[in-house]
Amino acid sequence: MSVFSSLIDQAEVVKALKDAVLASRNDADKTQGMTHAWLFTGPPGSGRSNAAIAFAAALVCKDSGCSKCNDCMSTITGSHADVELIKTEGLSIKIDEVRELISRASWAPSVANWRVVVIEDADRLTDSAANALLKVIEEPGLRTVWLLCAPTLTDVLPTIRSRCRHLALRTPSTKAIANLLIERDAIDPKVADFVARASGGHIGRARYLATDLNAKQNRESILKLPFMLKDVASAFKAAQILVDAAKNEALSDSEKKDEVEITKLKEAWGATGSRLAAGGSKAIKELEKEQKSRSTRMVRDYLDRALLDLSTLYRDVLLVQSGSSDSLINQDLKEQINKLAVSFGPERTLKKIEAILKTRTNLAQNAAPLLLIEALMCELR
Repeated sequence: MSVFSSLIDQAEVVKALKDAVLASRNDADKTQGMTHAWLFTGPPGSGRSNAAIAFAAALVCKDSGCSKCNDCMSTITGSHADVELIKTEGLSIKIDEVRELISRASWAPSVANWRVVVIEDADRLTDSAANALLKVIEEPGLRTVWLLCAPTLTDVLPTIRSRCRHLALRTPSTKAIANLLIERDAIDPKVADFVARASGGHIGRARYLATDLNAKQNRESILKLPFMLKDVASAFKAAQILVDAAKNEALSDSEKKDEVEITKLKEAWGATGSRLAAGGSKAIKELEKEQKSRSTRMVRDYLDRALLDLSTLYRDVLLVQSGSSDSLINQDLKEQINKLAVSFGPERTLKKIEAILKTRTNLAQNAAPLLLIEALMCELR
């Protein structure tokens, strides 16, 4: 087993990465197989971050990614001395963070042949941060490799993507995701098949649905919303329910994490009672600002998952309208889906699906969540 075994349904990408690792071992300066900057793109859940981390592990591993040695395991857990793993829980990656990263990336490798920098959310770089990164990619260090991840090529500055080797990951098949859950996580085959279809090809989401009871219950609650849309008032009520649920889940997930982070930071700044060492108060305020940004992103992420679930419902409606009900994702709602299918035509169903997808796009561009969801529910009623 190698570090690339976690990449499901990505044979072409795995081959390219293995070839690059081999090239880096032979003569990296004279081959086209290995380069200093890579861009991994693919839809959510396709495994673009996993691919970048697996590649980083293979580059620093003495056995090209055995998955068992200390180099591989420490890279995967984010603790390897020569691998920088940058992931943001906030809405953006700012220029100060990139400048610090560039400074560290200039160091020579300490224990491996390469110093590898993985930026999981390159699409979240601010313009100034992206321009700062561009300069270092234009003038790369001799033993530094940059691995950027983004949903699509257009999410990254043209000047950056033109200097990177591009690898596009695809959405894994339902069968491949189900098999992974069955073999790796011992999930019941029927459950695995359902969550693989319900996740829209998102491996992490599929596992979450299969192993977390609250996630399954939340999904069921979301799918009931379209059936309560009778008029504008009910549309606004449904929107409020969805946004409130997103905020409550974000609060629940972040509260304990926030408290632990604040406590550790106070300890680091030598807190005695209510007093902190000089500079401690500023550090606390900066952390609280980051935590607020993270909470905002968590709300948007929850809403995005909810919109994905709603799209599966209308996808099922469209299937019924097309005369096919054998491959419904939401079999437990078959009766309600049949009622929706006869209450309007397939043209309106397509418009509803388009409205959901448009809302997902606007949500990613930081539009006001409640206004977006209210407008969507009015379109869906």
